[in-house]
Amino acid sequence: MVEDDPEIGRLVGDFLRREGFELIVAPDAAAMDAELSRARPDLVILDLMLPGEDGLSICRRLRARDTIPILMLTAKSDEIDRVVGLEMGADDYLTKPFGPRELLARVRALLRRAHAAPTRPASRRLAFDRFILDLDARDCETIEPQRSEIALTSAEFDLLACFAQHPRRVLTRDQLLDWTHGRAADPFDRSIDMLVSRLRRKLDAAGASGDLIATVRNGGYLLRAEVRRI
Repeated sequence: MVEDDPEIGRLVGDFLRREGFELIVAPDAAAMDAELSRARPDLVILDLMLPGEDGLSICRRLRARDTIPILMLTAKSDEIDRVVGLEMGADDYLTKPFGPRELLARVRALLRRAHAAPTRPASRRLAFDRFILDLDARDCETIEPQRSEIALTSAEFDLLACFAQHPRRVLTRDQLLDWTHGRAADPFDRSIDMLVSRLRRKLDAAGASGDLIATVRNGGYLLRAEVRRI
């Protein structure tokens, strides 16, 4: 904790230590730097108004070299001060006077976020029927009896990607036009029907099972296959 008011430092220190934390209080930037040279803390509680180098400058300097969570404390309540603090890299902001329980809740929340296990990104390869669709490589290939790439135009690939990401769900022509053309659909635009027809022919030629893309009367189209990420 970087705090030049010894009474606040003592009160916060006593409270957080009772809650099971180890806390070191530094009165200014120089003392903080000395502590950081010895060990990297899990979190920095940083006062905005400090003698010498102020909290904003310290925050910017810390953030330039580390991802350590920073909770900024200040007696100022103006919105501009909060915005500047966050833009300098603070992760959260607490205005004095504050309740110890609110401080504790914010400290715990920041530590949970900092120590959370990174989530594995969802796979961008989708398997269905006899096909694998790679959304990043933008290719489609058969998986049996042998791997063989299917030559799809950009529009055909985008359409198939829409179906594969919304399997067993009726997609209207308007939705498909919007997702594949990036614009609001014209209710009289029948280009999707022609595109679906071309896509069906290519999938059928590659050995698709039965009526893979079904027409739903007065509804639109849907992909009948189950899709899984691989």
